Amino acid sequence: MIDIRSILLRALPKDLLLDLEDRLRAEALKAHEVVIKELPLNAKRSREVEGQIRFRLQEEGYEEVVKLHGGHLLTTGVMLDTNLKVFQPFARFPGSEVGVILGFATMPEAGKIPPKNKSRAAGVTLNVRFQPTLLDDQNSAKPTDIFALFLTARDRERAGLIEEIAIGVIGADYKDFIFYQSLENFLSGYASEPVMPNDPSAPTAGGAVVKLRQTRKPFIRPEQLPDTDIGDGTTN
Repeated sequence: MIDIRSILLRALPKDLLLDLEDRLRAEALKAHEVVIKELPLNAKRSREVEGQIRFRLQEEGYEEVVKLHGGHLLTTGVMLDTNLKVFQPFARFPGSEVGVILGFATMPEAGKIPPKNKSRAAGVTLNVRFQPTLLDDQNSAKPTDIFALFLTARDRERAGLIEEIAIGVIGADYKDFIFYQSLENFLSGYASEPVMPNDPSAPTAGGAVVKLRQTRKPFIRPEQLPDTDIGDGTTN
């Protein structure tokens, strides 16, 4: 049986997911602030417009972050071994053995499958191998990549906030999740970074060296970096 969680953990850098969380939460708040300050609409129209702005800001933020972390955006617009076109930013992370195509989607609420569109319907065709009953036709293409989604669900009680962020894999028939885990629980799967035994700052517990989690630097957009940090663009 294929361990989907292990495949995702090996392919997706932890810092990528943490930076995506920071960026997408920030974009959700920005969308709310723009509507409140700039658009004099009634409550219903404000919610609708905020949702549209939020998704577009988050989508662009997603694209920028995955590129910074080495993701390769699918530039052809066509899903592997199909004639199905993709209209949203999907990024490939090669992994050690199995690659992961990571997309972004919003859920109506935590744990609910995101709305089906042409891009996601094309993406889930990569997950056909997780459902053997769909592989009766031996002539069908069997790509080795997994299609996964970085998912957000807005907080319906508190405007501008995100209730849940999760990692999900939708079955090829787009009926339900074949893997779903909140980001917090998923991140617990990453092993602690090793430390040198002679590191005097590392505390010990029962004779074992323990690595303390370092404080993460906040995500900084490329355009906010000083000129001396941009260099020749080799981080892209």
